[in-house]
Amino acid sequence: QVQLEESGGGLVQAGGSLRLSCAASGRTFGTYMGWFRQAPGKEREFVARIRWSGGSTDYAYSVRGRFTISIDNGKNTVYLQVSSLKPEDAGVYYCAVNRWPPRGGYDSVAGYAYWGQGTQVTVSS
Repeated sequence: QVQLEESGGGLVQAGGSLRLSCAASGRTFGTYMGWFRQAPGKEREFVARIRWSGGSTDYAYSVRGRFTISIDNGKNTVYLQVSSLKPEDAGVYYCAVNRWPPRGGYDSVAGYAYWGQGTQVTVSS
C-alpha cells in the first residue's frame, strides 16, 4: 500500500503563490504521481503529473505556465508550485499514484489508485 500526505495549502490572494507538497510512503510506487483538484460542486480534475523517475511532466491546459510539478526522489515527495493564482484555481488539491493499467489514462481520475486526504487552496479576489 501507498500512503500519501499533502500539505502546503492555505488562503492566498489572487496573483499569489503556494507550494504544495505530497509525501509518499509505503512499499509500492506507480509510474506517475499526479495532482488533481476539486472545487465545491464540481468533479475532480487533472492538474499535473510527473513520472516517478523524474523528467516527464504534463499539465492541464488551464494551469500551463503557472504551475510547476517537481519531485524529490530522495524524500519521496512531489511538489506543486502554484503561481499567478486565480479564484477558479481554488479547491481541494489531491496527490495520487497511478494504478496499472491506468483506466482512462494518466490524466484521468480513474487512472489513479492511491489518494491523499487533500489540502485546501483558497484564493481571494
